[in-house]
Amino acid sequence: MTKSGKKSQNTAHDSRWQKIVDRDKAADGQFWYSVSTTGIYCRPSCPSRTPKPDNVTLYDTLEAARLSDCRPCKRCNPEGCSIDATNAALIEQACRLIEASETSPSLEELANAVELSPGYFHRLFKAQTGLTPKSYANAHRARKVRDGLAQGSKITDTVYDAGFQSNGRFYAQSSAMLGMTPSRYRDGGPHEVLHFAVAECSLGSVLVASSEKGVASIVLGDDPDALVRDLQDRFPKAELIGADADYEQSIAQVISFIEDPNRGLDLPLDVQGTAFQQRVWQALRQIPAGETATYAEVAQRIGQPAATRAVASACAANHIAVAIPCHRVIRTDGSLSGYRWGVERKRTLLSREAGTK
Repeated sequence: MTKSGKKSQNTAHDSRWQKIVDRDKAADGQFWYSVSTTGIYCRPSCPSRTPKPDNVTLYDTLEAARLSDCRPCKRCNPEGCSIDATNAALIEQACRLIEASETSPSLEELANAVELSPGYFHRLFKAQTGLTPKSYANAHRARKVRDGLAQGSKITDTVYDAGFQSNGRFYAQSSAMLGMTPSRYRDGGPHEVLHFAVAECSLGSVLVASSEKGVASIVLGDDPDALVRDLQDRFPKAELIGADADYEQSIAQVISFIEDPNRGLDLPLDVQGTAFQQRVWQALRQIPAGETATYAEVAQRIGQPAATRAVASACAANHIAVAIPCHRVIRTDGSLSGYRWGVERKRTLLSREAGTK
């Protein structure tokens, strides 16, 4: 044979066959396969119907696949960028266009820029980013406002630099966008009152901070002073009130929950994030203790199965450990991926919740 590959009758026993069944995108570029009944060769993630293993031949190189008597698949384009990679590049182009525009481009303008129909572009953008183009533009505009105010810029200048057409339109959204008035945000959160306390638990140091609405932050670490400095950096001019007798009860509840998840955590939360992040975090809170879900499963549960990466980003942005249980999200292969507060802490939490202390 001039091609390098397994004979078809052995394909079902090759470890790579499962990657074809799973349409594993991570396997793209590692091997290729051809299907005798269709006369085409594909990449592992090809979305076409899964062939019978007896009709499949595996190849170690693209050149070997080319030397077969088959032609390249038009759906997965095994000789170039995958459809997913091409789509990702188009959406990235649209994101940069949104970010560079003084005013938010219309759906039609964005779709025309990447040469897609508006309907298909809208579905693709939401699948890739977890947000609609309008929501992405709003989030980017909010980020520009926060950055401008944090630098001490005039509110009016910041409003127009961020693309708002009028002060009135901005102020109608400002509280939801910033969590406080623009002037208070610009000044670093003066008069914002945050109660906080630091304590030790079996996972190391834990800091709990609460606003008037509820618990706004639960963070874990090795250095209690570093946790306090991080809180100060996030709210440089807020009024931070150290633990008092009443607040000690809140941190005691958190520590009790960390040590014994079966106790539950009955504390109000002050959850601040984008609409997409809040949907992800709500889905995480619905995962029972002792169970896990993959990033892909969480994406499916919020109705956006293609937003796996966006789900992972939302987990990474979570500032309320254990109460919003991002530690219960794992990779598809069952391994523990990165955890904001350390993989070993994640492993310990999951072990406790599974009853294997």
